[in-house]
Amino acid sequence: MAIIVRLDVELARRKMSVGEFADKVGLTPANVAVLKNGRAKAVRFSTLEAICRTLGCQPGDILEWVDDEDGHAEPGT
Repeated sequence: MAIIVRLDVELARRKMSVGEFADKVGLTPANVAVLKNGRAKAVRFSTLEAICRTLGCQPGDILEWVDDEDGHAEPGT
């Protein structure tokens, strides 16, 4: 199972820098980089809420599940 973090896409859509985003969400730029690069092991709901509030998006715009075995995101496909 793989969770793909699409934070970089959402930041690019809004032409928002990592530093500006980090300030608005209340994270360090280093922690934003960990999220952007898919190295995070967990995300607190409060952090996810702050991300979505800042970007005006839904959690599904940021996170996507992809099946490692066959590359499909939906079960049975």
